[in-house]
Amino acid sequence: MRPELNIGIDVSKDQFDVASEPSSFAGSYDHDAAGIRTLVGKLRLLQPRRVVLEATGPYHGNLVQALKAAGLPVVVMNPRVVRHFAQGTGVLAKTDGIDAAILALYGARMRPIVRELPDALGQELQRLVARRRAVKGMITAEKNRRQGADAWVKRRLDKHIRDLQREVEMIEKRIVCRLQSDAQRWADYRLLLTVPGVGSVTAFTLVAALPELGRLNRQEIAALVGVAPFNCDSGRHRGTRHCWGGRAPVREVLYMATLTARTHNPSIHACHERLYREKHKPFKVAQIACIRKLLCILNAMLRDRTPWREELAPAA
Repeated sequence: MRPELNIGIDVSKDQFDVASEPSSFAGSYDHDAAGIRTLVGKLRLLQPRRVVLEATGPYHGNLVQALKAAGLPVVVMNPRVVRHFAQGTGVLAKTDGIDAAILALYGARMRPIVRELPDALGQELQRLVARRRAVKGMITAEKNRRQGADAWVKRRLDKHIRDLQREVEMIEKRIVCRLQSDAQRWADYRLLLTVPGVGSVTAFTLVAALPELGRLNRQEIAALVGVAPFNCDSGRHRGTRHCWGGRAPVREVLYMATLTARTHNPSIHACHERLYREKHKPFKVAQIACIRKLLCILNAMLRDRTPWREELAPAA
């Protein structure tokens, strides 16, 4: 019986470095259309159990789509997780070839689950949401620079801020237009808008950046977003639980939505009052708990395809 083959691909701007576990295949390919076709063709012949690569911003998207179209099992990993795995195995050096071998070894040893990857529209929506977030960051930076600037610089900054705000509006209109082109995503978007405190930005960010919403249980979705507290205990020591990891863009919009929901959403208001006013929890602890509750409500709504109803919210 042939042992299962795991392929690791280190993606860089100019090339792909490939390694396998067991070690029987290695090479480098140009990061262009021809290189992707050649690599995908060879991997189809090898029929690997999984192909593991790291998330590398804009550089891995075309390769992932080509591998997916060819029916190959692709796993996109968080670089931090793979780096910790490498250090745990005693590999401290870092080159493109070593990284590819570590990715292949990670696939063989840890056997990450091959999950469904976003389709073309899903990836486009994620890029649009990321672009909107970047432009909003530029607006904040320009507003900060305005403080203490002279009159001429302020006028230039004001003009740039207005241009950036128009771009944000265009991006938001584009996102809503693309959502309307997909019946399922549009239905999810409209369903999320029924919740008091959830506006259009929160709704389309969740649809684009959290496609797992409604498909996981409450513990899994909270951990995925990064609002699930993890224990820090050892022996007799009982440490403070902390949230870490997760998807920052999703947390950011949920944080702002929760601030509004504390006023307009009775369920979130009651949760905050109980923790902050009655039990005297720190504000941030109460806020994260409210974010987690709002997230679980939204997850239950999409799971059951049920619009917001106040009487059902406590059970979410």
